[in-house]
Amino acid sequence: MQQATEIDIIAIGGSAGSLPVMGRIIRQLPDTLKVPVVLIVHRLKNVNSELGRLLSGDKIIIEPEDKEPIKKNQIYLAPQNYHLLIEADHTFSLDYSEPVNFSRPSIDESFYSVADAYGARSVGILLSGANNDGAAGLLSIVNAGGIGIAQQPAEAEFSIMPQAAIDLSSNIKIMREAEIISYILKYTVPSK
Repeated sequence: MQQATEIDIIAIGGSAGSLPVMGRIIRQLPDTLKVPVVLIVHRLKNVNSELGRLLSGDKIIIEPEDKEPIKKNQIYLAPQNYHLLIEADHTFSLDYSEPVNFSRPSIDESFYSVADAYGARSVGILLSGANNDGAAGLLSIVNAGGIGIAQQPAEAEFSIMPQAAIDLSSNIKIMREAEIISYILKYTVPSK
């Protein structure tokens, strides 16, 4: 499948070691976004979390409700203890089924739903992590014609997660943090 030149969503997944990178990415985003950005981070399930505040800096990050419509000019964070899924009508669905790869939210589950709902108009990015959650989901985005990016394993604090994705397909782009930020800005900064 040929990759689209325009995209409608960016999904970023990460686990151990990904928070500093994710925070720097978010702080580089423009105040007005052309596409929604969805963050999926492994989180402890029964512990009060201020992850959204920690990541946001001066940006507003929303933990979406079930059936909430996805808006272009928004950053979303998967709520703890739920799989964050995206429906065909571009609304969120919160799923409480079993953990996948020991995780809920599971990056794979979110990426699968992004591939199904947005296909070739999606970008998936997989950052540092200590298991292989997200690898198969990132491949599903690529197989749907979207763009799959894995953080350069040598740069990641925990290389297992991005390396697992790279091992699945030569069509997954490998980028350093600065390259990922530049790539995201290409799609999120509104045209003048």
